[in-house]
Amino acid sequence: MRNEQAAPETRGVTVELLSVVDLGPEIPGMAGRQLRMRKVTIAPGGVFGPLHDHVDRPGTVYILEGTITDHRNGLATDYGPGPGWPEDHDTLHWLENRGTVPAVEISVDIVRS
Repeated sequence: MRNEQAAPETRGVTVELLSVVDLGPEIPGMAGRQLRMRKVTIAPGGVFGPLHDHVDRPGTVYILEGTITDHRNGLATDYGPGPGWPEDHDTLHWLENRGTVPAVEISVDIVRS
C-alpha cells in the first residue's frame, strides 16, 4: 500500500491565521484571491491529513520548530527547522509529526476568498 492510500485523518493540529491580503486590488486578474499566512502546530503523533492536493492553492512552508514528515509520491521526507517544501499544482500529500516535541510551521498560500 502506498503512503497516500494510508493517510489518516487530521488530529493534534492547531492552526492560527496570522495575516491575509486581498490580492484583487493589488494585482490585476487576482480578484477573489487572498494571500494567506498561517501558523500550524502539529503535536507529537499529530497528523495533518487526509491526503490533499494544492491545485489552485499554491504555497510554501517554513519550519520554525521540530520536524515534520511530508508524505508524497510514496516517499516520506523529514523537514526540520528551516525551509520546508513547495505546495504546487502537482502536490498531493499529507503531513505528520513523528517526533517528541511540537512541530511548528509557517504556511503561506494563495486561496480563493
